[in-house]
Amino acid sequence: MEKTKNWDNPKGQLVVDVYETDTELIVQSAIAGVKNNEIDVSLENDILIIKGERQNPAKEDNRKYFLEECYWGPFSKEIILPREIDTLRIDAKIKDGILTVRMQKIERAKNKKISID
Repeated sequence: MEKTKNWDNPKGQLVVDVYETDTELIVQSAIAGVKNNEIDVSLENDILIIKGERQNPAKEDNRKYFLEECYWGPFSKEIILPREIDTLRIDAKIKDGILTVRMQKIERAKNKKISID
């Protein structure tokens, strides 16, 4: 019997929150167990890309699991940014298992009075 893809299981996916303040666009994700050197955050055009790998600290081939919900292995997430940001002012940190990427928004003036010479 062919195994069907389980769409309820987000293996390899990274869940994120994306929100904004008056000045910043912020992306947060719970990435417990991942060290700074095991994750890559980059920006390509208007897409923020988060990639990494969660190493299994105690992988043994002779284990017989009753329940296996923890995902170990590579993960990635691509986020199309909803606002224009200053690419020179991006800060990424991991603290207490939470990745936070802060990006300064660029606000364009919508209305401007133009003087006539």
